[in-house]
Amino acid sequence: MHQLSPLPYAFDALEPYIDARTMEIHHGKHHATYVAKLNDALAKYPELQAKPLGDLLANLDAVPAEIRGAVRNHGGGHFNHSIFWKVMKKNGGGEPKGDVLQAIQSAFGSFAEFKEKFSQAALGVFGSGWAWLNFRDGALSISASPNQDNPLMTATGIPVLGLDVWEHAYYIHYQNRRPDYVEAWWNVVNWDQVAENFSEVKK
Repeated sequence: MHQLSPLPYAFDALEPYIDARTMEIHHGKHHATYVAKLNDALAKYPELQAKPLGDLLANLDAVPAEIRGAVRNHGGGHFNHSIFWKVMKKNGGGEPKGDVLQAIQSAFGSFAEFKEKFSQAALGVFGSGWAWLNFRDGALSISASPNQDNPLMTATGIPVLGLDVWEHAYYIHYQNRRPDYVEAWWNVVNWDQVAENFSEVKK
């Protein structure tokens, strides 16, 4: 059984950039629903329940056709949000350091250029989706995905940073102003967690 982990901070920890009510609904309702529906889909397949979720998402063609859509949507939702909560924190933001900063500079020229390109990817998602910073073949890249898809599904790379641009992530506070939400989000990025993710995927 997949589990909904508690948030690593209080609902109001990311204010004023992301409001407490949004965090409460986003985690306690939306993410919880993805977990419940993923478990429902896997109920008849104990051998799949035992597999790491990332492995299922990276090999969707191997998932039985009758549950493939549910695993893609709800498994993707669970996986993506499990990254998202951790890459934010109270008093976050600023710039990364060490290996992550060097890798960003190598891939994009500078942190400022990376930030601009990542924001453009987030703003360019039509409808609901995600922007990602991925690691593959020794380098970082930026991608975007629709709905609850992620880079594992398309072999684009392993995500080390993700930004949720579904309206439920920001609508209470920002309404239709996605650019304001994206700009504000940079103030809560947890670069320590991104560095940890980066170190893990390089192994």
